[in-house]
Amino acid sequence: MNEYKLIPGGITAVQSFKASGVHAGLKKAKKDLALIYSELPAVAAGVFTTNKVKAAPLLYDMEQLKAPTCRAIVVNSGNANACTGVQGLEDAKAMAVKTAEELGCKVEEVLVSSTGVIGVRMPMDKVLAGIPKAVQELSAEGGPLAAEAIMTTDTFPKEISFKFELAGQEVTIGAMAKGSGMIHPNMGTMLGFITTDAAITKDLLQETLVAVVEKTFNMITVDGDTSTNDMVVVLANGSAGNKLLTSKDDPGYQSFYDALSFACTYLAKEIARDGEGATKLLTVQVLAALTEQDARLAAKAVCSSSLVKTALFGEDANWGRILAAIGYSGAEFDPGKVRIWIKSEAGEEQVADGGAGLLFDEEKAKKILAAEEVFIVVDLNQGEAEATAWGCDLTYDYVKINGSYRT
Repeated sequence: MNEYKLIPGGITAVQSFKASGVHAGLKKAKKDLALIYSELPAVAAGVFTTNKVKAAPLLYDMEQLKAPTCRAIVVNSGNANACTGVQGLEDAKAMAVKTAEELGCKVEEVLVSSTGVIGVRMPMDKVLAGIPKAVQELSAEGGPLAAEAIMTTDTFPKEISFKFELAGQEVTIGAMAKGSGMIHPNMGTMLGFITTDAAITKDLLQETLVAVVEKTFNMITVDGDTSTNDMVVVLANGSAGNKLLTSKDDPGYQSFYDALSFACTYLAKEIARDGEGATKLLTVQVLAALTEQDARLAAKAVCSSSLVKTALFGEDANWGRILAAIGYSGAEFDPGKVRIWIKSEAGEEQVADGGAGLLFDEEKAKKILAAEEVFIVVDLNQGEAEATAWGCDLTYDYVKINGSYRT
């Protein structure tokens, strides 16, 4: 089991990476433009939303990622550049061109990302004026500023950085994300950016990212809405000096996979914890399923259920809603074998066995559900597969926030 030494700095805790976060004017006062820059050519991998409606930066980046190396990612908040037609694509390209000019790198080495209001043209005068400022303020201590600049309705920045051992060599990973609402399995209005000094081939990095995202970011939900702008991108510049990872069979590959999973799991949980209006983090663990797919379907269905989420907010141990959600999830299981527990720092209570309710302590159950982090454990009692999903409660404030999002 690898040990992770947590260090400050976020994405710029990794050697040869710089970042910045500035105010360009897309928002009234808060930082709204971030830049990530690798002083060395890096290989890049990316995963994007499954929504058929994809924002212009995603369509642009899907082509850009075909380039062998990447040096920079420019990110704005306050405007999604989504549903903006041909002009949106031109604006995304203009952001990349301006960034490349200011950094002195190839335009093919620049990725673009946007988040914010959908269907509104980008204020390109402000963005293009902000990019030189972001380049000027690039710093090896700029990770936390970049994490702040990509936020929209987030209530806190989300970042992590740590060192670990890869085949005897010390390697570092830094990561940041934003996301609070429009979050659903297969990603939501969430952006994730990860830097590492590991040496790994582009193809293997892409394969690894896809596998990790499937078990982390694709297992969170806040509100059932899958966004037009989700993306997770990893840049690896190889400056750690480890022997190049080219295959899953290479010594050290499993350490890299586990470390990337650790970073993405942490950020996924932070996004779920910061769900718009949320007061509780919900973790759903499904055990003893016939297949991993069955476990995943069941866990995501429980986390996504508005009835489960509102019961969590009301601290009501309504286990029937949990079983009902599994029932429509598409998972194969025998309802007559299901066992359900609720857990938190306040204790543990089994609420169902054999698909039927148990006599349980209602007061204790209420105290369990009153905690800031609540676990629902479902034993399908069918096989050996398991999966975990993360979500949050559904509160009055969620409606308030999204009822006036554009204003």
